[in-house]
Amino acid sequence: MTEQHSSDRAMPEATTDYDPTASSLGASVAPAVMEELLSIRSSIDNIDATLVYLLAERFKATQRVGFLKARHQLPPADPAREAAQIARLRRLAEEAHLDPAFAEKFLNFIISEVIRHHQAISEDHESRRANGAAGADA
Repeated sequence: MTEQHSSDRAMPEATTDYDPTASSLGASVAPAVMEELLSIRSSIDNIDATLVYLLAERFKATQRVGFLKARHQLPPADPAREAAQIARLRRLAEEAHLDPAFAEKFLNFIISEVIRHHQAISEDHESRRANGAAGADA
């Protein structure tokens, strides 16, 4: 079970310099409390790693959307889609007992990054199209 394939979603080796026991609390905390705290933090660390990998997968998918939009000269932003996603995420947040305002801020940040990526993809696509058209005229 220790053998990993390149397609596995394992944490990169670079994370070995991370100290999961790092704390500013020092000796002011009873050992049993520190042990419980570290156990909970371990779960948080696992969730954080999962979030990073999920965001990476999400951005891979949105990059595909960006290339499709660029190829068909569609605008980088889609305000109706974005509004629907925000409303959906707010409902999901409420169901999950997460602050909907926080969920909206989080999604707005992601959406702004996606739009920025789509703009860059579109500009690159236009530049390649213009250079290809100029090369064809020469």
